[in-house]
Amino acid sequence: MGVLPAYRCAVQPDWIDYNGHMSEAFYVLVFGFATDQVMDRLGMDQAYRAAAGSSLYTVEAHVRYLAETGLGAELTVTTQIVGAGAKKLHLAHEMRTGEQVIATEELLALHVDQNSGRSTPFPVPVLGSISRFRTGLEGEAPDWIGRKVTS
Repeated sequence: MGVLPAYRCAVQPDWIDYNGHMSEAFYVLVFGFATDQVMDRLGMDQAYRAAAGSSLYTVEAHVRYLAETGLGAELTVTTQIVGAGAKKLHLAHEMRTGEQVIATEELLALHVDQNSGRSTPFPVPVLGSISRFRTGLEGEAPDWIGRKVTS
Protein backbone atom coordinates (compact mmCIF):
# COMPACT_ATOMS: atom_id res chain seq x y z
CA MET A 1 0.00 0.00 0.00
CA GLY A 2 1.36 3.40 -0.99
CA VAL A 3 0.74 6.69 0.76
CA LEU A 4 -0.99 9.49 -1.12
CA PRO A 5 0.80 12.83 -0.82
CA ALA A 6 -0.75 15.37 1.54
CA TYR A 7 -2.45 18.45 0.14
CA ARG A 8 -1.21 21.68 1.73
CA CYS A 9 -2.43 25.28 1.67
CA ALA A 10 -2.89 28.31 3.92
CA VAL A 11 -6.20 29.87 4.98
CA GLN A 12 -6.88 32.86 2.72
CA PRO A 13 -8.42 36.20 3.81
CA ASP A 14 -11.63 35.67 1.81
CA TRP A 15 -12.17 32.32 3.58
CA ILE A 16 -12.75 34.06 6.93
CA ASP A 17 -16.35 34.54 8.08
CA TYR A 18 -18.01 37.15 10.29
CA ASN A 19 -16.89 35.21 13.39
CA GLY A 20 -13.23 35.54 12.46
CA HIS A 21 -12.83 31.83 11.59
CA MET A 22 -12.59 29.85 8.37
CA SER A 23 -16.12 29.53 6.98
CA GLU A 24 -17.59 26.05 6.62
CA ALA A 25 -17.80 26.32 2.81
CA PHE A 26 -14.03 26.69 2.58
CA TYR A 27 -13.38 23.49 4.50
CA VAL A 28 -15.27 21.76 1.67
CA LEU A 29 -13.28 23.76 -0.93
CA VAL A 30 -9.99 22.58 0.58
CA PHE A 31 -11.24 18.98 0.68
CA GLY A 32 -12.18 19.41 -3.00
CA PHE A 33 -8.64 20.54 -3.81
CA ALA A 34 -7.33 17.48 -1.96
CA THR A 35 -9.63 15.26 -4.03
CA ASP A 36 -8.32 16.91 -7.21
CA GLN A 37 -4.77 16.08 -6.12
CA VAL A 38 -5.80 12.45 -5.49
CA MET A 39 -7.33 12.29 -8.98
CA ASP A 40 -4.08 13.56 -10.48
CA ARG A 41 -2.05 10.98 -8.54
CA LEU A 42 -4.35 8.13 -9.65
CA GLY A 43 -4.05 9.07 -13.33
CA MET A 44 -7.26 11.08 -13.71
CA ASP A 45 -5.58 14.44 -14.27
CA GLN A 46 -6.69 17.18 -16.66
CA ALA A 47 -5.18 15.43 -19.70
CA TYR A 48 -7.00 12.19 -18.79
CA ARG A 49 -10.30 13.98 -18.30
CA ALA A 50 -9.98 15.72 -21.68
CA ALA A 51 -8.94 12.56 -23.56
CA ALA A 52 -11.30 10.09 -21.85
CA GLY A 53 -14.24 12.41 -21.37
CA SER A 54 -14.58 10.94 -17.88
CA SER A 55 -14.15 12.31 -14.39
CA LEU A 56 -15.02 11.66 -10.75
CA TYR A 57 -18.35 13.03 -9.53
CA THR A 58 -19.01 13.29 -5.81
CA VAL A 59 -22.31 11.61 -4.99
CA GLU A 60 -22.15 11.75 -1.19
CA ALA A 61 -19.99 13.49 1.39
CA HIS A 62 -20.01 13.73 5.17
CA VAL A 63 -18.03 16.55 6.77
CA ARG A 64 -17.24 16.82 10.46
CA TYR A 65 -16.13 20.23 11.72
CA LEU A 66 -14.04 19.52 14.81
CA ALA A 67 -12.18 22.77 15.52
CA GLU A 68 -11.99 26.34 14.29
CA THR A 69 -9.05 27.81 12.44
CA GLY A 70 -8.13 31.30 11.35
CA LEU A 71 -6.40 33.46 8.82
CA GLY A 72 -3.03 32.22 7.63
CA ALA A 73 -3.27 28.83 9.32
CA GLU A 74 -1.32 26.17 7.48
CA LEU A 75 -3.64 23.31 6.51
CA THR A 76 -2.59 19.76 5.68
CA VAL A 77 -5.09 17.27 4.27
CA THR A 78 -4.17 13.59 4.29
CA THR A 79 -6.24 11.11 2.32
CA GLN A 80 -6.84 7.38 2.44
CA ILE A 81 -8.65 5.31 -0.14
CA VAL A 82 -10.87 3.23 2.11
CA GLY A 83 -12.95 1.56 -0.57
CA ALA A 84 -13.19 1.17 -4.32
CA GLY A 85 -15.04 -0.70 -7.00
CA ALA A 86 -15.12 -0.87 -10.77
CA LYS A 87 -16.81 2.55 -10.92
CA LYS A 88 -16.56 4.05 -7.42
CA LEU A 89 -14.01 5.50 -5.04
CA HIS A 90 -14.45 5.95 -1.26
CA LEU A 91 -12.08 8.50 0.31
CA ALA A 92 -11.34 9.59 3.87
CA HIS A 93 -9.82 13.08 4.20
CA GLU A 94 -8.40 14.48 7.47
CA MET A 95 -7.60 18.19 7.70
CA ARG A 96 -5.03 19.33 10.25
CA THR A 97 -3.38 22.45 11.51
CA GLY A 98 -0.15 21.19 13.01
CA GLU A 99 -1.00 17.93 14.77
CA GLN A 100 -4.64 18.83 15.50
CA VAL A 101 -7.34 17.29 13.30
CA ILE A 102 -9.79 20.14 12.65
CA ALA A 103 -12.13 18.48 10.14
CA THR A 104 -12.78 15.22 8.33
CA GLU A 105 -14.61 14.36 5.14
CA GLU A 106 -15.84 10.97 4.01
CA LEU A 107 -16.53 11.06 0.29
CA LEU A 108 -18.07 8.66 -2.21
CA ALA A 109 -17.38 9.43 -5.87
CA LEU A 110 -18.39 7.75 -9.11
CA HIS A 111 -16.36 7.59 -12.30
CA VAL A 112 -18.67 9.19 -14.87
CA ASP A 113 -18.64 9.37 -18.67
CA GLN A 114 -19.31 13.07 -19.18
CA ASN A 115 -20.96 12.52 -22.57
CA SER A 116 -23.57 10.07 -21.34
CA GLY A 117 -23.76 11.28 -17.74
CA ARG A 118 -23.61 7.66 -16.59
CA SER A 119 -21.10 5.86 -14.42
CA THR A 120 -18.43 3.94 -16.27
CA PRO A 121 -15.67 1.56 -15.17
CA PHE A 122 -12.24 2.94 -14.39
CA PRO A 123 -9.63 2.06 -17.03
CA VAL A 124 -7.13 -0.64 -16.01
CA PRO A 125 -4.23 1.79 -15.33
CA VAL A 126 -6.41 3.85 -12.95
CA LEU A 127 -7.62 0.68 -11.19
CA GLY A 128 -3.98 -0.30 -10.75
CA SER A 129 -3.18 3.06 -9.17
CA ILE A 130 -6.20 2.80 -6.87
CA SER A 131 -5.12 -0.64 -5.70
CA ARG A 132 -1.58 0.60 -4.97
CA PHE A 133 -2.90 3.34 -2.66
CA ARG A 134 -5.93 1.60 -1.16
CA THR A 135 -6.03 0.87 2.56
CA GLY A 136 -5.34 -2.83 2.72
CA LEU A 137 -6.75 -4.42 5.85
CA GLU A 138 -9.87 -3.95 7.92
CA GLY A 139 -9.19 -1.67 10.84
CA GLU A 140 -6.80 0.58 8.91
CA ALA A 141 -9.56 3.00 7.90
CA PRO A 142 -10.31 5.82 10.36
CA ASP A 143 -12.86 4.94 13.02
CA TRP A 144 -15.15 7.78 11.91
CA ILE A 145 -15.88 6.21 8.50
CA GLY A 146 -19.51 5.18 8.02
CA ARG A 147 -20.90 7.29 10.85
CA LYS A 148 -24.26 9.00 10.54
CA VAL A 149 -25.44 12.34 11.79
CA THR A 150 -26.91 11.96 15.27
CA SER A 151 -28.62 14.38 17.59
